[in-house]
Amino acid sequence: MDVDTRLLRYFAAIAEEGNLTRAAHRLFVSQPSLTKQLKHLESQLGVRLFTRSSTGMTLTDAGHALARRVPSVLADWDVAVRDTRSAARVLRVGFLASAASEATDDILAAFRERRPGWRVDLRQSPWSDPTAGLAHAEVPVALLRLPFPAEDKFAIRTLFSEPRCVALSSSHRLAGRREIAFPELWDDPVVVAPALKGTWRDHWLATSERDGRNARIGAVAEQPEDFLNAIARGHGIALVPASTSLLYERPGVVYIPVTGVSPSEVGVAWLPEAGEAVADFVQCCLDVTQTRRTGCGTRWD
Repeated sequence: MDVDTRLLRYFAAIAEEGNLTRAAHRLFVSQPSLTKQLKHLESQLGVRLFTRSSTGMTLTDAGHALARRVPSVLADWDVAVRDTRSAARVLRVGFLASAASEATDDILAAFRERRPGWRVDLRQSPWSDPTAGLAHAEVPVALLRLPFPAEDKFAIRTLFSEPRCVALSSSHRLAGRREIAFPELWDDPVVVAPALKGTWRDHWLATSERDGRNARIGAVAEQPEDFLNAIARGHGIALVPASTSLLYERPGVVYIPVTGVSPSEVGVAWLPEAGEAVADFVQCCLDVTQTRRTGCGTRWD
């Protein structure tokens, strides 16, 4: 019988959390979807893995037996995948939207120089997964925005920071301004990524900088195009990195510097014991961003 390793990862998360809601948040999937996948695994195995109650999820005897085996099975599989890609000289790198912005091409060039014959396979993740594939071990290393959920499970290095600006509809009442103070936007609805809890969502809503006021959600978008369309149509505003104005120009959307909010940080994160190729990629990230930060004409502070 063949079982998808993703089902095993879902099972392991539920077993560790003891709660479907917490496991769903950890895995960046909806609770109904996670419940469906669990039922699929139980159907494949022909056993009941959990006893469900109002207090959470309790492993059955069969569930305990599987839980003892799954961590080693997944670890062995991850090593096999890593070794296979290493033999093929392919490094899979996850990223969100703009990745490391203008530095991305330089990082890839530096890695190819360090490892001749290797190819980087860039894998873009939707905003519903701020770990850019790390949470499911789909990639061993990723370029992403900090903070992100479950940071303590990965190795992380901050590469640079950049100011945030606000994306507005060109018909917005403040669209003609050269700069906007964040309190002037507190009452505006916000366009957000699919609902997640924790520091990542709070950062992009600037929750700690709203003086106790709750953000009002105007629209939810998982991909950049849907995100920009929602803003252009006036469904809401959004705080975005300053580099977004260069990388995602769109008619009907304007980007204006905003004061009173913290900057956005870009980091490189990787799985523990990810291998020498990942270590080389991380070093390239650090070298390139350090050079750009200290070189002439840099855009980053």
